[in-house]
Amino acid sequence: MRRSCLGVLPLVVLVLVGLPAAPGADQPGQKKSPAAEKKDAGPPRFDVDRLIKDYDANGDGALQRNEVPAYLRDHFDKLDLNKDGKLSREELQKGAQLLQPRRRPSDVVFILIETSEGDNECCSEIQRAYDILRKLDKNGDGKIDAEELKAARQHLLEERVDNIIKELDADKDGRISPKEARGPVRRHFDRLDANKDGFIDRNELLRAAAERAETKKERKP
Repeated sequence: MRRSCLGVLPLVVLVLVGLPAAPGADQPGQKKSPAAEKKDAGPPRFDVDRLIKDYDANGDGALQRNEVPAYLRDHFDKLDLNKDGKLSREELQKGAQLLQPRRRPSDVVFILIETSEGDNECCSEIQRAYDILRKLDKNGDGKIDAEELKAARQHLLEERVDNIIKELDADKDGRISPKEARGPVRRHFDRLDANKDGFIDRNELLRAAAERAETKKERKP
């Protein structure tokens, strides 16, 4: 059976946010053994010895600046704690967090390309992503700046709010009454009804959505 790009999307999500716990892994509320807690402590594990073996060209047991792989060069000065111009095994171990390859959200494009089968369906999905990003570039300078991204976010916000009103506003008066409310809107009706007039209008939904987005932004490390 042929695999379409749509079938690849769950894989993309897993790669970017991390795989779920394997069967038998510690679950929330489950007490860990002392050995497991000790294993979890400290920085992420990284095979420092393998790194030195693979890249230590002069065999001195450390990595000179010209020996380290490309992804480490930007971090060389931070890793070189004693500033002797080389990275010892101990320095590499202490800087293990900087050695972990990290996915970036934009990597989703590369993953889609690599996992696609090159058929028309995959091409159309990647083309759609390209078209969406190209539309963000309002001034046509080939770049997406902060203001253009902010405008696009606002547009999406307004579109989602309009869809909520369209779906729930049965009498088409532009507001959502307690009787019309469903799902999260019904559960949080009193909080969404900022002016306490017994209805939720477009502006109240937009304000709540914007506050939620701002809260998520503040929670990021």
